[in-house]
Amino acid sequence: MVAPGLIGGTGLRAGPIGLGAGPLGLDELDERDADRLIGTALELGIDLIDTARSYGCSEERLGRHLEGRRDRVVLSTKVGYDVPGTTDWTGPCIEAGVDRALRVLRTDRIDIVHLHSCSLDILERGEVIAALERARTAGKVRVAAYSGDNEALGYAVACGAFGSIQCSLSVCDQAAIEVAVPAARSAGLGVIAKRPLANTPWRGPDSPYADRWAVLAREVEAGDLGPHELALRFTVFSTGAHVSLIGTRSSEHLREAAVVAARGPLPDAVVAQVRTAWRRHRWPGVI
Repeated sequence: MVAPGLIGGTGLRAGPIGLGAGPLGLDELDERDADRLIGTALELGIDLIDTARSYGCSEERLGRHLEGRRDRVVLSTKVGYDVPGTTDWTGPCIEAGVDRALRVLRTDRIDIVHLHSCSLDILERGEVIAALERARTAGKVRVAAYSGDNEALGYAVACGAFGSIQCSLSVCDQAAIEVAVPAARSAGLGVIAKRPLANTPWRGPDSPYADRWAVLAREVEAGDLGPHELALRFTVFSTGAHVSLIGTRSSEHLREAAVVAARGPLPDAVVAQVRTAWRRHRWPGVI
């Protein structure tokens, strides 16, 4: 694995790939496989794990299987909704959501807590931002963050309330590379990439990015680079992300991603072709 680096100005350190723990919450994943996946991540030196309230039983499983090794990872989750007794996207919901996450994750603090893709108007009202800041001031949260895209992401970067962002970054979704990511890095924010493989559009036409991938495949001369390697190395090293999340339930897929990331940046000529192709078509942000 590539050595860990600072996540912007957060004071936290992590390697260039993290574990996106959405698949960890799938009902069809049994407890042994969940434990194996987390163990593989730790074995590989993958030291950031990202989950969310909406990821099924992902938080609960992380709480169980990280017991005794919690301090080996930067732990990230997302809040804002689905807390009994509260109204979604209100201050009480944020505060209760943080307390719930602390309980089920079995930890006394959460390294990064994101507001999970709430709309621009909710951010502008300020209530949820203030509630997350109160949790941070109380020591329950180390870094207040925002996860989302487009106009809301731009506001989150500019408002000065957050220490980190999470957004869609990939060969097929480069919109945030133009403005949001440079602005975030300039302000000292951490940048975490979600969907770094663009939902693997090379696997078939069902992917929302299949049409974009078909264009890129025609316009980018990638040599002997396979699609997985092209996509992953681009996101990890050429988008401005500090950490790129690999969402998988397969320990083997996680190992493959670690091997690919260890190969380092793509050749400059390939990166230039990928960026030129995207700019030529100016596709909109996340689908």
